[in-house]
Amino acid sequence: MTAPGDRDVRAADGLRDAVAGQSGTVGGFVDTLDSLAVTLGSSRVSVWDALVFVAIIIAVWIAAWFISKGARHLLRRMTRLDTTQRLLAEKLITIGVWALAILLGIDILGIDLTALAVFSGAFGLAIGFGLQKTFGNLIAGIILLMDRSIKPGDVIAIADSAGNMNFGQIRKIGIRAVSLTTRDQREYLIPNENLMVNQVENWSYSSKNVRIQVPVGVAYGCDLDLAEKLMLEAAKSARRVLTTPPPVVWLEAYGDSSVNFVIHCWIDDPEEGVGNVRSDVLKRLWKLFQESGVEIPFPQRDLNLRDNEQFQQLVAAISQRIDKPEA
Repeated sequence: MTAPGDRDVRAADGLRDAVAGQSGTVGGFVDTLDSLAVTLGSSRVSVWDALVFVAIIIAVWIAAWFISKGARHLLRRMTRLDTTQRLLAEKLITIGVWALAILLGIDILGIDLTALAVFSGAFGLAIGFGLQKTFGNLIAGIILLMDRSIKPGDVIAIADSAGNMNFGQIRKIGIRAVSLTTRDQREYLIPNENLMVNQVENWSYSSKNVRIQVPVGVAYGCDLDLAEKLMLEAAKSARRVLTTPPPVVWLEAYGDSSVNFVIHCWIDDPEEGVGNVRSDVLKRLWKLFQESGVEIPFPQRDLNLRDNEQFQQLVAAISQRIDKPEA
């Protein structure tokens, strides 16, 4: 793109002169492409200018991609950096490489930014409003990595729009969102800003030990000491339950139909789920209760009927029907 008396883009003209000096045939072909042009106001745009412009953009993009990829590969080989530090360094280097690539591309193309001041101001304002959330999520992701409150591999629980708690393991912290994978292989993309402003339960922030509660009810006529002993035995024999800290059993309340206990046990691999641990403990406890004769109650209700004249008439009618001999 050229303008009379001043050139906004110098790369196309310089490359054309260099090619023409090397080969007359190629120079003639380039001159032909340069002659195919349109004039937009005071600017002239030829096919040659457009081809050089696109080629430089593609070359700069490829170079930036290879440089950022090479930098990430080198960082992965540096054992002194942990996962969070390496991910943060990769993001900062990637941002720096692409910012440098954009400035280098502008310099190679010879674009005079003052000529685009009015347009770039309006365009930049529109982009600023449109990408406000994107830049906010980018900065939020960098802050999360810097303070190491949330990092890849952590198991977190967060509430969705309906208020339901979902937990899963963080697989990736991207520029815009965090990838959270649940036990049923559902992948949630949570904006980084949400993790900054909302309450998040991080089950592996300082320790991966998580305590699980398993509620159990037994009948009132059972031996409570025996029931408690069997509950501890079932919890200790479960595959994923830790021996340290050991499982404990608390008597929680005297319910309507049962004496309610809670088994507290610990695991150190919450990313494998917690529901399967409860299932394992309860299945083992079921067998122990069956062998020891401990009863698991079910709700029972007593029905009281008030005695009145209508009730007496109903009873009498039923008695007459029962006593009446069949024909």
